[in-house]
Amino acid sequence: MTDIEVRGLTKTFGSVYAVNDVSFAVPAGQVTGFLGPNGAGKTTTLRMLLGLERPTGGTAVINGQAYRDLASPRRMVGAVLEASGVHPGRRGRTHLSLLARAAGLPQQRVKEVLEVVQLGAAAHRRVGDYSLGMRQRLAVAGALLGDPEVLILDEPTNGLDPAGVRWLRDLLRELAGRGRTVLVSSHLLSEVTQYADRIVIIAGGRLRYEGSLDRLTTDGQSFEDAFLTLVSDPANHLEQKEAHR
Repeated sequence: MTDIEVRGLTKTFGSVYAVNDVSFAVPAGQVTGFLGPNGAGKTTTLRMLLGLERPTGGTAVINGQAYRDLASPRRMVGAVLEASGVHPGRRGRTHLSLLARAAGLPQQRVKEVLEVVQLGAAAHRRVGDYSLGMRQRLAVAGALLGDPEVLILDEPTNGLDPAGVRWLRDLLRELAGRGRTVLVSSHLLSEVTQYADRIVIIAGGRLRYEGSLDRLTTDGQSFEDAFLTLVSDPANHLEQKEAHR
């Protein structure tokens, strides 16, 4: 079973701490929601996990290895950090075919993932003609090409209509049910609570909470109230980190 371990992860830009001594785990077979307000350090953390940013300190590993050391990254990890990095003149099917070829993956996966993300009928269209939601689905298709053990998504519901949001929710639950490791970054609290098994909250670059949703709301607070309390008080992260390590 493949999992993610983040330990003491830190990233500074000059004198500014974007991420400050953050530690948490993402177990296999569950969906972990990675939450925080805008500017909390979520995307920077994911970029370090995926080898796109070099940490100032600490480690972030997948199955005990840094992303750069994985033998077959696309077979181990599928990731979506943004859905806009596709040439608008390229057809959806062509884009996925090129990704598969570059990763040494069988071309039959292209048709399979297009059906999974419900873009089969639009595969011949140019990406520039896609809606934002369709581009998001295409990005998820690219992440799924290698049938990865780990799926990492940053704000995946951007641009999705209600039907698309439900589709993504069901997909994440299905993948977790098959033993995959799923980490989803979002600032949409109500949506994440519908599919996440565990929650990691950061704010101001620091960990504020790691644990189950139920454990966060045991005192009768709503999840929204508990979240806002955690991210508004800089002292809270120490207590929660110790309590839920």
